[in-house]
Amino acid sequence: MRLGTTSYIIPADILPNVEYLADRVDDIELVLFEVDSDGGNLPDAATIARLAELAAEHDLTYTVHLPLDLRLAADGSAASRSLDAARRVFEVAAPLDPYAWVLHLDGQDLDDAAAWRRRARRSLELAGELCGGLERLAVENLERWDPAHFAPLLDELPVSRCVDVGHLWLEGHDPLAYLDAWLPRARVVHVHGIGERDHQSLALLPPERLRPVVERLAAFDGVVTLEVFGQDDFESSLAAWQTAALG
Repeated sequence: MRLGTTSYIIPADILPNVEYLADRVDDIELVLFEVDSDGGNLPDAATIARLAELAAEHDLTYTVHLPLDLRLAADGSAASRSLDAARRVFEVAAPLDPYAWVLHLDGQDLDDAAAWRRRARRSLELAGELCGGLERLAVENLERWDPAHFAPLLDELPVSRCVDVGHLWLEGHDPLAYLDAWLPRARVVHVHGIGERDHQSLALLPPERLRPVVERLAAFDGVVTLEVFGQDDFESSLAAWQTAALG
């Protein structure tokens, strides 16, 4: 298991965050919030080159979270725009050889599940061609996410999973059964605490809720991301994780 966190821990851009975290974690999730005509927060070529140097110096890997506004399972022009945005992210970050590309599939169409799955499947196939293989795509479960609705799609394609334990907690689920079912297909696991919202410190969780998850992930051969966004939440989450790992 490689333990990591996000590229937004200190109040600065991606590169200063990676420099700050490089000797403290094994993996850094590069969170690319948006891609627009001005580039959004896509790193430029010089930044990518420096990120690659830091990875080599510190035995770091990267995961890349694709922009949150992609609508890969949408109809028509929205899907095309999303694939164009995804292509830009893949092209920019490819020199970093990311361990996984984490993505969200947009809202489920429960009225026409078959049509939704057809659109989603085609978009994933195209994205897989762009990023070097479907297995590099890690589809993340979200809150209000119906696993049974997504299961046929994910069973049809060799995509990976990003198991977001925090989202399962947010929905009131016990994550252990989902981890047992999904870890064989997972490249990435996201963990974060629940307070007034999600993506807060793991220290907010009772130890009896966190410890079984840490124990279940001890043999996981992938990346576990403490998906928090702030220095205090990172420090306290790391301490809570280490305490739970010691039993």
